[in-house]
Amino acid sequence: MASAVNIYSARLEPDAARLEALHAILSPEERERAARFHFPEHQKHFIGCRGILREILGGFLEIPPAELRFTYNAYGKPGVSDSAIRFNVSHSGGWAMFAVTQAREVGIDIERINERTAIELIPARFFSAWETAQLCALPVEQQTQAFFRCWTRKEAYIKARGLGLSLPLDSFDVSLAPGEPAALLRGAGNYSLRELPAPEGFAAAVVAEGTDWEVVLNGLVG
Repeated sequence: MASAVNIYSARLEPDAARLEALHAILSPEERERAARFHFPEHQKHFIGCRGILREILGGFLEIPPAELRFTYNAYGKPGVSDSAIRFNVSHSGGWAMFAVTQAREVGIDIERINERTAIELIPARFFSAWETAQLCALPVEQQTQAFFRCWTRKEAYIKARGLGLSLPLDSFDVSLAPGEPAALLRGAGNYSLRELPAPEGFAAAVVAEGTDWEVVLNGLVG
C-alpha cells in the first residue's frame, strides 16, 4: 500500500496578531535568527514559515509546537528528534510549501517563475549537459517555464538526498519538456518525483525515497 507524502501550502503574510502567535512558539535560537533579518518582510516570512512548520509537525506528533526539537545532519538538513517523521520546507515570493511523511526522505521546492532569473542563471552551470541541450532545443517562448520546471525538480531531489552542495548538479537528470511526465532520470537512485500544483506564476515539485508513495494535498494552512 502506498504511503502518503502530505503537502501543505501557506501564504506568508500573517497579520500582526497571527505573527505574534507564531513568534511565541519559536525556539530561542529561531527568535534570534528572526531578529537578525534586516528587512521586515524577510523577518515576517521566516517567522511565518517556521511557526507554521511547527504547527504542522506538532499536529503529526501530537505535542505542543513549541516543544519540537529539531536535529540537523552534517549538511544542514533538519529532522525531528526521536521520530520517524521526515519533512522538508521551501518558500519563495511570499509562498511556502511543506512536505511531511513517515520513514522516507523527502524534499520539496517552490520557485517564483521569473524570466530574468532564467536568463541570468546560465543553465550549463546548474543543469546537466543533457538537460541544457533539452532546454535549448525548446522554442524560446517555452524556455522560461521549462527552466523552472527543471530547477524545482533538481532542487527537490537535492533536498531529499540531504547532501547539500556535495551532490553535483550535473550528476543526475530530470525531465523538463512541456507535456512530459515529471521524472527523475539518470543518476537518481531509489527516489521518485512528482510535480505539484502551485500558485499562479510559480513552479513546484516534490521528491521522496522509493516509488510506493502518493501525494496528499492538504490545501492552505496558516
